[in-house]
Amino acid sequence: WMLVGFVHGVMNTDNMALGGETIDYGPCAFIDAYDPAAVFSSIDRDGRYAFGNQPSMAHWNLARLAEALLPILHENEDRALELAKEALAVFPGRFHEFWLDGMRRKLGLFTAEADDPALIDDLLVLLLASRADYTNSFRDLTRDPLPDEPLFRHPNFQDWHEHWTARRSRQNASLEDSRRLMLASNPSVIPRNHRVEEALAAAVEHGDQSVMDRLLKVLTRPFDDSPEHTAFQNPPPPDASPYVTYCGT
Repeated sequence: WMLVGFVHGVMNTDNMALGGETIDYGPCAFIDAYDPAAVFSSIDRDGRYAFGNQPSMAHWNLARLAEALLPILHENEDRALELAKEALAVFPGRFHEFWLDGMRRKLGLFTAEADDPALIDDLLVLLLASRADYTNSFRDLTRDPLPDEPLFRHPNFQDWHEHWTARRSRQNASLEDSRRLMLASNPSVIPRNHRVEEALAAAVEHGDQSVMDRLLKVLTRPFDDSPEHTAFQNPPPPDASPYVTYCGT
């Protein structure tokens, strides 16, 4: 979910399952502007479960699980601790490997090169510096010409774009194949927080389910880019209040 900008909001140990299910959607949200420190939950005042902290919180949760399993890992406590530490040490690298693969797809890269992490990190730095919309920016990278957005006007963007173009040209795939991979890896729409609130307000306060129906219709085809999707692609207005979620949402 990191690849699409999802913030769980309350990654407690009881909300994490080895089977991969996501538990407790109460305080969740999607980021608009890219920000690793993005927090939406009203109770997460210190940013424990911020967008960028989620991998480390998953690692922490696994450590708590390992502690509970120590008695059955080995009858010798010291050996049990060694086994737990060995297993836990694998997680950061495995997570980063899968995340890198996903980010490569988002940039239309079919292959892996040693400099890919730097290429990805440099783009994320530009996204943060320009307060660029996370979802729209990756989708916009497939367009020619690029739209007139702050990210693409950033003084360092052209240099990054040249490195990215050179990287794409080194793989055994056409630029059009690369573009198709990007379109299949970057949603054109997400459940924008302000759109979700509009739909909830219409249904709860006015008994109007049609707003939710329209939202759900486009969300069931998140990679389409039809005129029907356009209205749901816009981020909230610049003067919108910070979005806050609650455990009872």
